Amino acid sequence: MHSTGRTTNENAARAVAGHSSISSFLINHGIKPTRQRVAIATHLFEKDQHLSADIILDKVNKDSTISTVSKATVYNTLKLFVDEGILREVAIDPERILFDTNTKDHHHILNVDTGEIRDIEPLQIDTSSLPELLGEKLDSVDLILKVRNQLSAPR
Repeated sequence: MHSTGRTTNENAARAVAGHSSISSFLINHGIKPTRQRVAIATHLFEKDQHLSADIILDKVNKDSTISTVSKATVYNTLKLFVDEGILREVAIDPERILFDTNTKDHHHILNVDTGEIRDIEPLQIDTSSLPELLGEKLDSVDLILKVRNQLSAPR
């Protein structure tokens, strides 16, 4: 799990819903609410979800309320949101990163046949038998269980 040093115990999507606007949500997290950031946050935090930067870029650019947003702006905004603790980065593999609006501690199940990813509560996985850490301190545990449909052929 990515740790930002800032503890965010509330779910970001619910936090947005509790604010009078996306702009106030961003301001309350120390983020200047530019038009592009508000547009990106609006699509991100509409519900709990795991989205790639490309999907977010596509959603924002299909929205007629704002002019086209560049890929660099989306990536920079996502990095800012992760750094400020309102978004979580999930590295599925070295070439696939998803952004998770649920910032609470949790793990994931990835169905490699369908691409579906879903959350697992931390208490559903026993991490008590991790290897001894010599001279190190455990920061966090972020597990991704990769599963296949039972009827799919092994690769």
